[in-house]
Amino acid sequence: MAFGFFKKSDKKETSSTGGHYHQLRILKVIQETRDAVTLVFEQPAPALTYKPGQFLTLIATVGGKEVRRAYSLSSSPFVDPHLAVTIKRVDKGLMSNWIPDNVKAGDTMKVMDAAGHFTTEFISGNKRHLVLFAGGSGITPMMSIIKSALIQEPESMASLIYCNRNADSIIFRDELARLETNYEGRLQVIHVLDEAPMNWQGYSGLLNAEMLKKLFERMPDWGIDKTTYWMCGPEGMMKNVESLLGQLHIPADKILKESFVTPTLDKAAKPAGAGEATSHTITIRYDGQEYRLAVPPNRTILETALDQGIDLPYSCQSGLCTACRGKALSGKVKLDEEEGLSASERAEGYVLTCVGHPLSDDVVIEIG
Repeated sequence: MAFGFFKKSDKKETSSTGGHYHQLRILKVIQETRDAVTLVFEQPAPALTYKPGQFLTLIATVGGKEVRRAYSLSSSPFVDPHLAVTIKRVDKGLMSNWIPDNVKAGDTMKVMDAAGHFTTEFISGNKRHLVLFAGGSGITPMMSIIKSALIQEPESMASLIYCNRNADSIIFRDELARLETNYEGRLQVIHVLDEAPMNWQGYSGLLNAEMLKKLFERMPDWGIDKTTYWMCGPEGMMKNVESLLGQLHIPADKILKESFVTPTLDKAAKPAGAGEATSHTITIRYDGQEYRLAVPPNRTILETALDQGIDLPYSCQSGLCTACRGKALSGKVKLDEEEGLSASERAEGYVLTCVGHPLSDDVVIEIG
């Protein structure tokens, strides 16, 4: 799973030896499919901690400019001794094409601390059914979640519906088959291909409502209370799954999703509201420091901070990955995109600086 790339402002970079950045050595590069590779990183000392389903932000200089891109961890903190992210080439994708063409074992890459909320607590006493929908590279966080659930929760099971263009594009095909055999009765893997070969024994075609209903009939019914639903993949697939879950009256708090695409933000779609057309001076507290900055009406809080050389955490710059998340202790902040935050997070005052605009001068945001 990856989020939209962006280019950082041309400013002097602060030292990466602090707690928010790491220089990780690449142990090996695994060619998963023709278009996908896995980077296996050596754990630093002290170890970089993470939760299943979270992501790492990789930072590299491409074409003379620094680029950041968030990639989901496909490794499990309970199973794998090393960190691993899996990257699939995207047409005209800057980082997704640069990495497989240039990165090799022995290289080092700068990464940020693990982040993201597409996760859960794995407790040995849990007895639940995880139903996971993945499309393409959306399998990466699911692999971390599946491996973690199988090893940490011996009374839980997972059902994975995995959609791909064709058989050759199935990432982790052999590993999924091995896990399904080793954990028979606890892991169910259902492949769906857009372009199935003549001898294909599984499902083929688009994952529409009709097919989803058939797939649900193949899954064991653990009841709503003991089932959670996870989705990560292309927008069309996500919408179809959400629609069906809605028809089945699945409660919203039972559904977790990781957005696959960066939404197009239409900042000119609405007339400016109260406070939006005025520059506001706000306070940001981060990493033991307090910063005061005047945010113009046409700039986000993050853009303004980076322009002034303040090295705030960020990655996707589109309101999805939440690497830039902070809590507004006072004042009002408008977000261009709220997809990355849950309703409860918004109610608690959390904001995303990459799509945030202050609406008053009393805004105080605490990050980290």
